[in-house]
Amino acid sequence: MEANEAKKTKTTSKATTSKSTTAKKTTTTKKTADAKTTKTATKTATKTAAKTTTKKAPVAKEEVAKKEVKVEKAEKKVVELTTNKAKRKAKKEALKEAKRLTPSATLKNARISARKVKIVIDIIRGKDVNEALAILKFTPKAASPLVEKLLKSAIANAENNNMMDRSKLYVAEVYANQGTTMKRIRAATQGRANRIRKRTSHITIVLKERA
Repeated sequence: MEANEAKKTKTTSKATTSKSTTAKKTTTTKKTADAKTTKTATKTATKTAAKTTTKKAPVAKEEVAKKEVKVEKAEKKVVELTTNKAKRKAKKEALKEAKRLTPSATLKNARISARKVKIVIDIIRGKDVNEALAILKFTPKAASPLVEKLLKSAIANAENNNMMDRSKLYVAEVYANQGTTMKRIRAATQGRANRIRKRTSHITIVLKERA
């Protein structure tokens, strides 16, 4: 009996030792597996982080460079616009001053076509004031009285506003532009209607002094 009991205890002790060894093996294998997985995970994480950093860095630099170029272009445009505005303003002021200093007279919406006026004004362009008045007085055209009156007005402006000498004045510029056209209708045969165009013109005379 004692021998049998001793055998049983030996077998139980062997089983327990075998169980403990198997448990130890499983725990060690689990630990090694966990360690491997953690190592692989850390490696992949570091690789991905390095890739993202290497990719993002040049992209960010390129974006910054593009933004800087855009900002420079915008600043140049602003400078150009400001300079152009200043130039335009200066030009307008210079033109206004030139108009103010040069005596002139303008007749707008004269009830005569520009084509008929140009026949008369071409004769007096570049002539002295007194000679131009004499030419207009003896030119038998419909535009002559209108241009003569306008020339007298320009002479008065030169004498009174600009204090110029009449004997030195001459017709520097004279031109006639087309104005608004009034449209009318005249009854024709068989119920038709013919169009009548009543044309107008804008006449301008500019005087200057001879040196």
